[in-house]
Amino acid sequence: MSGQGKYKDTVILPDTPFAMRGDLARREPEFLASWAARGLYQQIGAARRGAPLFVLHDGPPYSNGSIHYGHILNKILKDIVVKSRTMMGYRAPYIPGWDTHGLPIELAVERELAGKRAQMQPAEVRAACRDYALKFVAIQRAEFERLGVFGQWDDPYLTLDPTYEEAIVRALAAFAAGGFLYRGKKPVYWCARDKTALAEAEIEYKDKTSPSVYVRCPLVPASDGGVDPGRIDPRLAGTSLTLVIWTTTPWTLPANLAIVAHPEFTYLAVPSPQDPGERLIVVRELADAFLAAIGEGDAARAAALSAAVELPPSTMARLTGARYQHPFRGPHLDLGGKDFRLWLADYVTTEQGTGLVHTAPGHGADDYRTGLAHDLPAYAPLDDSGRYVDGVMLGDTSLTGKTTDEANPLIVAHLAQSGALLNPTTDKVHHSYPHCWRCKGPILFRATPQWFISMDHAAPGAASTLRQQALTEIDATEWIPSWGRDRIHAMIAGRPDWVLSRQRLWGVPIPAFYCRACGAEHAEATTMEHVAGIFGQRGADAWWTLPVTELVPAGTRCAGCGADGGTHFERERDIVDVWFESGASWLAMAAKDPATHGPKADGGPPIDLYLEGSDQHRGWFHSSLLAGVGVRGGRPYRQVITHGFVLDDKGVPYSKSALEKAKAEGKKSSYIAPEDVIKKSGAEMFRLWVASVEFRTDIPYSQTLLDGLADWYRKFRNTARFVLGAVADFPPDGPGCSRASAQLRAVDRYMLGRIDDLVTRCVAAYQRYELHLVHRALVDFVTGDLSALYSDVVKDRLYCDAADSPDRRAAQVVLYEAIRALATLSAPIMCFTAEDIWAFVPRRPGDPDSVHLAEFPTVASAADGAAATPADFAQVLGWRERVTKELEAFRAAKHKSIDARVTITAPAEDRAVLDRYAGELADLCIVSEVVLATGAAAVEVVAHPGPRCDRCWKHVPALAADPGDVCPRCAIALASRPPAC
Repeated sequence: MSGQGKYKDTVILPDTPFAMRGDLARREPEFLASWAARGLYQQIGAARRGAPLFVLHDGPPYSNGSIHYGHILNKILKDIVVKSRTMMGYRAPYIPGWDTHGLPIELAVERELAGKRAQMQPAEVRAACRDYALKFVAIQRAEFERLGVFGQWDDPYLTLDPTYEEAIVRALAAFAAGGFLYRGKKPVYWCARDKTALAEAEIEYKDKTSPSVYVRCPLVPASDGGVDPGRIDPRLAGTSLTLVIWTTTPWTLPANLAIVAHPEFTYLAVPSPQDPGERLIVVRELADAFLAAIGEGDAARAAALSAAVELPPSTMARLTGARYQHPFRGPHLDLGGKDFRLWLADYVTTEQGTGLVHTAPGHGADDYRTGLAHDLPAYAPLDDSGRYVDGVMLGDTSLTGKTTDEANPLIVAHLAQSGALLNPTTDKVHHSYPHCWRCKGPILFRATPQWFISMDHAAPGAASTLRQQALTEIDATEWIPSWGRDRIHAMIAGRPDWVLSRQRLWGVPIPAFYCRACGAEHAEATTMEHVAGIFGQRGADAWWTLPVTELVPAGTRCAGCGADGGTHFERERDIVDVWFESGASWLAMAAKDPATHGPKADGGPPIDLYLEGSDQHRGWFHSSLLAGVGVRGGRPYRQVITHGFVLDDKGVPYSKSALEKAKAEGKKSSYIAPEDVIKKSGAEMFRLWVASVEFRTDIPYSQTLLDGLADWYRKFRNTARFVLGAVADFPPDGPGCSRASAQLRAVDRYMLGRIDDLVTRCVAAYQRYELHLVHRALVDFVTGDLSALYSDVVKDRLYCDAADSPDRRAAQVVLYEAIRALATLSAPIMCFTAEDIWAFVPRRPGDPDSVHLAEFPTVASAADGAAATPADFAQVLGWRERVTKELEAFRAAKHKSIDARVTITAPAEDRAVLDRYAGELADLCIVSEVVLATGAAAVEVVAHPGPRCDRCWKHVPALAADPGDVCPRCAIALASRPPAC
């Protein structure tokens, strides 16, 4: 196909300085430096000024530690979305942000300060926290930029910025004005290690082994003013009745104040194995399992169930309010006989236990509601460290100062010794239990005074509660994948009131006050707005440094007693939940960048897109929705996309904390830090990985997977190098160098159609956020259409035709369209390589210097004949495949395909189609001649008998007269060459 010997210098071989090797680890920083020096991100914004706006709002990562694979997945996904929207013609700004407050930073700083912490003022500790947070903002910013992510890196949003802290307080003021904010004492998730309340978003469920105890709680007999069993049911005359409770938290039994049964369940009074005169009350569905748990065999269980007395709902209703004997002497709360009674509630289930629920109003949400209904206090005898307070007794033994883990075995032993325990002391249960997402330890349910946002309150004049409106807004949002709607809907529908306060220092304070004269709370919207203005100027540190007289508006008085606020108010010491902070990010961004980042607090369209991991249905998506509804009356986002978690080669999610723990313990790990991968292979491989997977499910990652992508990358790069070399001398605005003016063959028109199809597929997939389909389309096009078909077919024209021959120019038109399409369509994904390619693409008038300033190609209209592909050309390609298969034996016999003459025998209908393209068949099949015949389908391959051209190697009927060793086509090409110097 390309001459050897004396003609080797006359063929036009591809020639380009575009390197075969990407050398990404070395060259990517060069691209980054060039982009920064020229202000490429700012140029993109300027070029799209006035274009339709598309905003992806960045969910803030936490500013501690270096980035991990989850960060890489998230940030590259966002970058691909933003870059693709820009190349669709949108103005798509990207302002990154960081979550810079919260417990992990505060704990890390406390460890660094060690003994000095106790002597420091709050403002000094906060300054150390700020420095720590900003250090990791700088580290992560450099790491994100290294990935090729475009954005406003010189001016990100930070939750520690005064303007952001101002927005947080203004959001709180809106909730206060709407009547949603209140202070109360109720059970909350509590971390005893970190000594703070936790929100649901800060909880992880893990397996835990706990004690399993079945406890006797005898009903007070009639002789002591209690229940007469015989009056409940004559069959129970002469017996004593005992309620049986089951718990996996014996440490809560000192706080037990009630037992609850279900009003519609049927219970059984079964004979006690220890005392025939005692009847144990359990729900019917769990009676057999209960008897087995306390050691009864098959026969004994059958006998007990046979002798049981059924207690239907009407009978249980008569026991409502009956008093029982606590399994050990509880604290003296002086409740006037309201404690230790049986009540009914519909949250009781028959999943496990006895159907009688031990109720401690200070240690559970359902328990708390029962306590409210029956005037029982939310008693929780634990301090902030999870240790029992003074006065908690276990018989004659004090539990004061003991942790719950220390108390559990003591309580179980005491129950056994007193005869209250019905099952073995060694029984355990393995169950899912809430743990703190930070310290990873199990949490406590503990009633403490906290600030809350009410989910079931309606603002003045509103028809819906916060919960109801949030559920309505969920249905107005597009969730991708669609199951995200059901997930967050269930979470919002079932969640309790939002625990807003945290007992820590590093964050934004809740701008509330307490009157020292009467104890009344002051959490008024007007005061909060005043504080917000101060924070906007001086930051939240002002809460700890300014006197109260400056923090409250002049003339503020206590609503309870009328005392002057400036002299009688004491400031709140709790800070706001960091999820509220990040949930208000849309409001902070509206203030920071009002031209692009709506929605505004007083209305306006929602932001186009939030994109985060699936854990954010209970995190940022959740808090942003509630903040949006509470502040502006509607959702802050139009679309929400969820991506999965990154899985290692064993299918296990990567866990930053688990990896750090393994490292600290000296355990071996196959984990390779991202920065090490980048130093070796560059960031482009990460970008390819992100685009190649279906990110809406959990995402596999391994070095093997990356190696496979590297193979594809080499194929892509080598194909691009061939095409760039083939069009190096192509003048895009020259005669015959456009789709409309080129003398296109059928295969050229077919290939232009394939390019149009590639553009259509890729742009549609980008629009739907189906990045893996973009990757798949590029792979199919490069490996199939471009490499396996078109490049092979046109090499003869490119190499051997005269430089400006119409046939060669036609092939260059196609390849030029192909390389422009590949550069632009791949640019959001392979941002470095696409820029590298673009640098060597011949320019059209008006082309930008950077591919990232370009737009995606447009698809030629159906009326454009240059884009139209004959419908029957697919049949021709089918025959080409048959020829290619038959040529395998010919090549195996030490021949080249160009040495062949092929006879295609086809049925009349196919023959008619082949006749229309007879002049192209030889080049299409890469043989010297194709002869057509009519008959049963067959392909015959023989050696061509004619002479061979020494320049192009084709066999022809006759060589040219001058020179006598080349074909006529090559003679013309040689004659058109400029004379040698």
